Amino acid sequence: MTVSTHVLDTRSGRPAAGLPVRLDRYDNDTWEPVAEGATAEDGRWSAAPRDPDAGTPPGTYRLRFGSGAYFAELGEPTFYPEIGIIFTAADGGEDHHVPLALGAHGYSTYRGG
Repeated sequence: MTVSTHVLDTRSGRPAAGLPVRLDRYDNDTWEPVAEGATAEDGRWSAAPRDPDAGTPPGTYRLRFGSGAYFAELGEPTFYPEIGIIFTAADGGEDHHVPLALGAHGYSTYRGG
């Protein structure tokens, strides 16, 4: 399973480049980090399984976006310093794309294809 996102900055109408992103998996009543990085110039980021042969197990995952750091770099205050999107991956072999439309005072997401 690959988890990917594409983040657009609704303020500028452009990709949100350099936005910190982290993927966690919920296991044994705690969130365990899976991958982290930052969106590319085109606003995209993805996390492939650590062992492609084993795949990624089904479960509950969380994408965390560092919106506070992103907007601080732009000199703009934000209402949401961090955005967490929790989703369930029922099939460990299926890819999951989670787009995010991001503004300083709101956001919107959905399951992409």
